[in-house]
Amino acid sequence: MSDPNVDPVTLEILRNQLESVAAEMGHVLIRGAYSPNIKERQDCSTALFDADGRMIAQAEHIPVHLGAMPDAVAVVLEKDPGPGDVFVVNDPFAGGTHLPDVTLVSPIAPDGEIVGFAVSRAHHADVGGSAPGSMPPGAREIFEEGLRIPAVRLVEGGEPNDAVRDLLLANVRTPGERGADLRAQRAANDRAEQRVDELLDEHGATLLDAFDAVVDYSRERVETEIRDLPDGTYRARDVLEGDGVTDAEIPIEVAVTVDGAALDVDFAGTADQVDGNLNAPFSVAKSAVYFVVRAITDPEIPPNHGCYEPVSISAPGGSLLDPRPPAAVVGGNVETSQRVTDVTLAALAEAVPDVVPAGGQGTMNNLIVGDRAGGFTYYETIAGGFGGRPTKDGMDGVQVGMTNTLNTPVEALETAYPLRVERYALRPSSGGDGRHRGGLGIERTVTVETDATVSLLTERRRIAPRGLDGGEDGALGENLIDGEPVPAKTSVDVAAGTTVSVRTPGGGGHGDPAERDPDARERDRRDGKVDYRSAEAGDDSEK
Repeated sequence: MSDPNVDPVTLEILRNQLESVAAEMGHVLIRGAYSPNIKERQDCSTALFDADGRMIAQAEHIPVHLGAMPDAVAVVLEKDPGPGDVFVVNDPFAGGTHLPDVTLVSPIAPDGEIVGFAVSRAHHADVGGSAPGSMPPGAREIFEEGLRIPAVRLVEGGEPNDAVRDLLLANVRTPGERGADLRAQRAANDRAEQRVDELLDEHGATLLDAFDAVVDYSRERVETEIRDLPDGTYRARDVLEGDGVTDAEIPIEVAVTVDGAALDVDFAGTADQVDGNLNAPFSVAKSAVYFVVRAITDPEIPPNHGCYEPVSISAPGGSLLDPRPPAAVVGGNVETSQRVTDVTLAALAEAVPDVVPAGGQGTMNNLIVGDRAGGFTYYETIAGGFGGRPTKDGMDGVQVGMTNTLNTPVEALETAYPLRVERYALRPSSGGDGRHRGGLGIERTVTVETDATVSLLTERRRIAPRGLDGGEDGALGENLIDGEPVPAKTSVDVAAGTTVSVRTPGGGGHGDPAERDPDARERDRRDGKVDYRSAEAGDDSEK
C-alpha cells in the first residue's frame, strides 16, 4: 500500500512537482545544447532517481533511454558517489545502451547527504569509431563504434576533472559540439539539485516519504491493470533483416505470461548474438518491454520504478538480447529495440485485441552523414507510419515505438550542415488498407554538398509491417543514393552533389478493408493519402 505518511492530495501535489523537475531538466538540456540533434530533434531524456537508484519521475522523452537509465544509476552506485560528483558513462555492457548515448549521473545532496540522483542521457552525434556519426553499419565489434566510457567522474566533489574531459574530446570528430552538449547535460543535472533543494525546504521529510509513495502508487495501478488481462501465455515471433554483415534473417521469439498481477516476458528461442551490430544489451530489451507495458496500460499511471516491479524479463545469455563483449551493439539500441517492441505487442494482441495496433514502421530509419575531417556530423531518425488502431486510422509520418524525437526542421538542417533538402513529404498509399488504414510513411531526400560518408541503418526493407485482424501490410521502406537502391544497412563514401533518399515504411492496416467507411476512403483520396490511379483500380495499398 502507499505510504500512510503521505495523504492522497499531498501525494498528487508532490508527484506533479517531481515530474515538473524532470521536465525542467529536459528544457534546460534542450535549450543549452549546441548540436541540432539535441536542440532541434530533442534526442535526449531526463529523470530523477531516489538514493536507492529507483526512478521516481521522468520527463516524457525517449522510451529506449528511460527504460535503461536505472542500469546506469546502478553502476554509479557501485562507485561510491559523493556530493558534488558527476559521473559520465556510455558503456553498453555497464550501464549504457549504445556508445552515442552519453549519460551523466549526479548525486542530489543539498545538505551533504545524498537523497537522490539527477540523470540526463543524450545522443551525441559523434563519439569516434570507424565512421562519422559512430554508427557504422558493418561493425563487428564495439571497438569500431567509438569511445567506450565506463562510469567515471567527470566532476569530483564539485571540481571538474579536466583529464577525463580532455580524453573524451580527443576521441571524437566534433569536440566543440560534444563539449557544449556535455555542459548542457551538466546544467540540466544542476537544475534538478536546485529544484529538489527548494522542495525539501517546502516539504521537509515528507518529500522523501513521497519517493516511496509515488512508486507504490504506480505499482498498485499497474498490478490492477495486469489483473484485468486474461491469464495465459501468449507467443509471437518476428525477424530482423540481416545484421549488416550478412542478410540472413535473425529471429526474435517471445512468450508473455500473465499470471494474476504479474507479467513474465521470456525471450527464449531468440537468436544467438550476431557478428554485426544489431545485438541489443539486456537493458535495451528491458526498455522495449517496459514501453509495451506502458502502451497497454492506463497512460495516466505515473511513470516510475513502480510501473515495472510487476514485470519480469529474461533472455538467454549470449543471445541477441543479452550479448557478451566485445559484441557490436549500436544498431541494437535503435533497430532491435523496435523489433522487440513489435514482437511483444504482437504476442499481447491476443490478450488485449481492443488495445494493440497493427504493426508500425518498425524501424528508426537511421541516416548519418558526416565528413572524416570532423567538420560536421548529421544524424536523424526519420518518421514513418503508425499501425492502424482498433478504433481509428494509424498516424501518418510519426516516430513510432522506441523513439520519440522530433525531426530536424529543414531550415535548421540547411543552416547547420552542408546539406540541401530536396523533398520531404508523405508517401501516398504506403499505409496498409483496412477498416482502419495504416499511417503513411514519408520520403526525405537530401543532397550532400560536400564529400562525405553516408551511413544507413534501417529495417522493414524486405518484410513489411504487419496488418492485424484482416488488415493489409504496410508498404516497405526503401533507401536510394542518386536514384539507385542501396542495402538497408550500408556505409558509402560519396562525392559532393550526391542525393540520398529515404522512403520510410507505412503502418499495417487494422480490420477487413471491405469494412472501411466509404467517406474515409473519399477523404483519403481528397487529401492525397492514396494514389489516385491505384484507388481508381480499387487498390489503396502501395505494393
